[in-house]
Amino acid sequence: MSESTAIFWPMIVHAGLTFAVYPILFNRRKAAVKERSARFEDFRTPVREPEQSAAAARNLSHQYELPVLFHVVCLALFVTGGAGWLAVSLAWLFTLSRLAHAYIHLGSNQLSQRIPAFAAGLVLVGLLWLSLAVHLVLGG
Repeated sequence: MSESTAIFWPMIVHAGLTFAVYPILFNRRKAAVKERSARFEDFRTPVREPEQSAAAARNLSHQYELPVLFHVVCLALFVTGGAGWLAVSLAWLFTLSRLAHAYIHLGSNQLSQRIPAFAAGLVLVGLLWLSLAVHLVLGG
């Protein structure tokens, strides 16, 4: 694996996380219907959704919010030749923060644990964008 393409691996792992949340959401909604805490029709526009499936639905939404900035900056770093060891390290740390956030959100859902995991990812994406800016200023 070349250094320039290493930036893609944390992106691939994050995409894997996103794909993994879909069956969790499906299974939780199916279980809610089976145990009669929701009706199939309730999920057409889920205003009233059982807590377990609502957490999975919200987590899936989370995979399309902050991570969009992550994927864009990783691609920009790759295209401009700025995907060095620092950027790749930050990208892996971001992906680990998303894995931790999802684990907490889909498990205990304790805000006291979830907020720091989210905040870490936010800071890491900010550092990736700063890394891109510095790279461009230095002639990347």
